[in-house]
Amino acid sequence: MKLRIGFELDYDFPQPTPVILMLNVHFSRVSDLAEPDHIRIQPSVRVSAYRDSFGNWCTRLLAPQGLMRIAADAIISDSGLPESHDLNAGQIPVEQLPEESLVFLLASRFCDSDRLLDLAWQLFGHTRPGAARVQAICDFVNQRIAFNYNDASVTRTATDAYREGRGVCRDYAHLAIAFCRAMNIPARYCTCYLGDAGTPPPYPPGDFAASLEAYLEGGWQTFDPRNNVPRIGRVLIARGRDAADVAIATTFGPNTLKGFKVWTDEVVERTT
Repeated sequence: MKLRIGFELDYDFPQPTPVILMLNVHFSRVSDLAEPDHIRIQPSVRVSAYRDSFGNWCTRLLAPQGLMRIAADAIISDSGLPESHDLNAGQIPVEQLPEESLVFLLASRFCDSDRLLDLAWQLFGHTRPGAARVQAICDFVNQRIAFNYNDASVTRTATDAYREGRGVCRDYAHLAIAFCRAMNIPARYCTCYLGDAGTPPPYPPGDFAASLEAYLEGGWQTFDPRNNVPRIGRVLIARGRDAADVAIATTFGPNTLKGFKVWTDEVVERTT
């Protein structure tokens, strides 16, 4: 299948403001793009690009005073199949983990696993180590947190999400990641495009989505505690320790986000 993916972000900057964007499709999916997903900026400004320490593609610019639109629109190929993971995959002992996975065992700003250590072992110590344990964590988080866009918070930690029992997809991911790390399972935060392919209407407004990847036997596997069912057409944008590492836009000055639109739509191909 083919998906049309893209976004339009409208900002109002009261003064010239440095901005870092993390909005390009992840390098692991670039070969699936019909053409490069170039970011378009109005008014046009000079941009530069670099890769961060996690390999994510970042765009850097100086926004002028006034209104600015940041947008992209691209076509990407996808298998069209529901995602899956191997629930028989076992857990790898810490001493046998590859060095590059160890950073994803550590507590981070939003995934404060050190504060959830005792609770995690109380809740999940009886579960089978490995993918089955990660799924048990996702099942718990899916039921623990009530989803509501109005409950979004840029400062809520995993511990806060557990205590408050509310939030958005990033809070589901943060809490599940923190529990995984507390159980000695490397877990990293992912931001993605995720549309509604294969799900019944009505459909909510488009948005970016958060999920997680856990390192198990066989490598990294994707889990989604927010939806907690196999989904079609997830397109990875960036990975990091938590949402602080993969913010779609980091602005170094005051601004107002006046418009926000994201789409991930299946392209219906006509046959003649």
